[in-house]
Amino acid sequence: MKLMRVGPQGQEKPAMLDGSGVIRDISDYVDDINGEILGAEGLAKLAAIDLSVCPEVAAGTRIGPCVGSPKNVICVGLNYTDHAIETNNPIPTEPVLFSKAVTSLCGPNDDVEKPRGSTMLDWEIELAIIIGKRAKYVSEDNALDYVAGFAVFNDVSEREFQTKRPGGQWLKGKSHETFGPLGPWMVTKDEVEDPSDLAMELKVNGKSMQKGSTKTFIFHPATVVSHISNFITLEPGDIIPTGTPPGVGAGMNPQVFLNPGDVMELEIEGLGAQKQTVVAA
Repeated sequence: MKLMRVGPQGQEKPAMLDGSGVIRDISDYVDDINGEILGAEGLAKLAAIDLSVCPEVAAGTRIGPCVGSPKNVICVGLNYTDHAIETNNPIPTEPVLFSKAVTSLCGPNDDVEKPRGSTMLDWEIELAIIIGKRAKYVSEDNALDYVAGFAVFNDVSEREFQTKRPGGQWLKGKSHETFGPLGPWMVTKDEVEDPSDLAMELKVNGKSMQKGSTKTFIFHPATVVSHISNFITLEPGDIIPTGTPPGVGAGMNPQVFLNPGDVMELEIEGLGAQKQTVVAA
């Protein structure tokens, strides 16, 4: 299944993409696509919906973040060897974790704001894991049992805020409003044969900047979920962006950063595409 949320910001309705690529409104059956519906029972309820009788969503309707009201956005940093090298960081021996404010989440095609005072606005295409049931101290062997599905995520980052300001932590550079485009849909786990073998690409103004594959993960999804669950209890609907391949602006020589008017386009194999325009906050 490809699960979506559509409509104005804060008023999104649950939807699903049918087999012919038509977005269907499923609000007669569920209130939202969120943690309450992402467990096995809820997903079975969604799978039983006859989409042919559900109304079509009007063309041009805004697509919101594909999961509503998560409690946590827990990110994995430096999870591709080449990306660690390009940013002059050591290759991690265990997952690097940081959080991103849930208020940073936005729709996959919403404008991305360049914050006031920003000089180093950057892009990061990432595979996002969506949690389906409460995970605490789970083993790597069964960690994927706690996953509902996967989605495209752009971990938009302000590098000066992240690495050069006093404080020595990443939260300030990761959490501005619109720094977390998510979607267009969550693809349920049963339709993703191998999340560690997905091609991915991000373009800026039509030029390919990142082109890689989740095959080059340092820590694969089962490892990531298990590891995080030893430190943070994950709840249904929580989002785990899993890191980015090489090609970020901060890793280039000379460095390249985003400005108002720039357009990002990103896609992960089987999970859909996003497109955002940068605007001034």
